[in-house]
Amino acid sequence: MKAVQFTTYGNPERVLAVREVEKPIPKNHEVLVKIHATALNDYDWSLVRGKPYLYRLLFGLFKPKVPIPGMELAGMVDAVGSDVTKFTVGEAVFGDISAYGFGTFAEYVCVDANALIKKPENLSFEEATAVPHAFCLALQALRDLGNIKKGQKILINGGGGGVGTLAVQLAKLEGCVVTGVDSGEKLEQMKAIGYDFVVDYKKTNFTKRGETYDLILDCKTNQYPWSYLRALSPNGKYVTIGGKPASLLNLLFFGKILSLFSTKKLQIVSLKPNKHLDYFLELFSQKKIQIFIDGPYLLGDTPRLIQYFGEGKHQGKVVIRLGHAE
Repeated sequence: MKAVQFTTYGNPERVLAVREVEKPIPKNHEVLVKIHATALNDYDWSLVRGKPYLYRLLFGLFKPKVPIPGMELAGMVDAVGSDVTKFTVGEAVFGDISAYGFGTFAEYVCVDANALIKKPENLSFEEATAVPHAFCLALQALRDLGNIKKGQKILINGGGGGVGTLAVQLAKLEGCVVTGVDSGEKLEQMKAIGYDFVVDYKKTNFTKRGETYDLILDCKTNQYPWSYLRALSPNGKYVTIGGKPASLLNLLFFGKILSLFSTKKLQIVSLKPNKHLDYFLELFSQKKIQIFIDGPYLLGDTPRLIQYFGEGKHQGKVVIRLGHAE
């Protein structure tokens, strides 16, 4: 089978290559999935570069333990292990497999059956692979930690990416007024998606505008914790889905201290993969939510696309379509 591999850390366009590798065989608790579509995430950008260096403690100190990146997929069950009862060969599935490993930038992958759910017919493979990670982050940030309420004033930093394009729709379903922050070239599409206001981060620092928000969802985490306090209303909540480890550690430390003296809260999402995907399917079947895809592209484009993703140029979710997809 074909797979995108790397054996050393570095620039994605230099270290990644499409190679022929052995097709994997599922263990007793695993399924073999013929991948029809996969998607890019922050983990892929960090994993391939080996940066921030803290990630190397997880993925390999001097060279990667995981030679094939990728953590989201949509495809067909091609074989099942002897202990698997929830799926049969020929069923369409999708999911975020990060709780069990990586390896979706390939034509096939073996993964624990618990990492997947069944894909309905009304959801294409390209749409399905764009959903699990981004939707779960958005929902768990806004609802589980943010306790979103009707009519709130909300800001989404990094609003034009995969999480932002789903989060704004969830917020609008609650009748919230939503401001999106991203680069200038994304702002028109963001307004078309549903943002009430947009801000070009290259021109304006949203924490210094004098505007305050009931809830901030941050997809970037690129400022000091006390900067976010300026942009929160009394009893406001700031929730981040990720960012540089140093920024997150700062936030974790200062957030706990600030919570002792302030009614404002600074929080970090600890993602529960694939949780509440049934809610997404409900919204999608009722035509209450759309999926915004950048692509689909080909597997051979992956090295360039990871660099493109890391530079923040993508709009929506970057999706790769495998050659055998129907």
